[in-house]
Amino acid sequence: MVRSDARENRARILAAAREAFAEDGDTSMNQVAQRAGVGPGTLYRNYPSREALILAIYQGEVDQLIGSVSGLLAVLAPLEALRRWTTDLVDAMRKKHALGAALSPDAHKSITEQTYGPVIAAITELFEAGKRDGSIRADAEPGDFLQLTGALWRAAADRSQPMLALILDGLDARRRR
Repeated sequence: MVRSDARENRARILAAAREAFAEDGDTSMNQVAQRAGVGPGTLYRNYPSREALILAIYQGEVDQLIGSVSGLLAVLAPLEALRRWTTDLVDAMRKKHALGAALSPDAHKSITEQTYGPVIAAITELFEAGKRDGSIRADAEPGDFLQLTGALWRAAADRSQPMLALILDGLDARRRR
């Protein structure tokens, strides 16, 4: 069982690293430790490398994203929940690729493999809700959707929402003739 102070240290380290890397992708591990208010030993004991720290940040964001599906579906219609969720997914993908220079090809592959199944499960949950209420086409496939949305993080920021609207229009069962 992890002690509460150790959990708090990890949470502070991740929060500080998230902020620091957002401001400057070249932030050093020592700067992260200082910002988190922990010693370098505590930082390295929890995250032995910069890559391990970046992977933990990204995994946390993916976990939060996946965990948000039920809440979105509780307050939004399935297509709107899918729009909001996909916007967050695209933001997470942009962050992952912005940090790409700091990750080895093996780390990129590993995080993609670790997150693919849970992301597909989240899309499936959103799709099933839309299929039940008749708003999402019965033939829509989560893997196809993920592949299409993969292009959105590469698009200019001001183009991703119009492009997403086109994708969602194609999923909308009510627009089919």
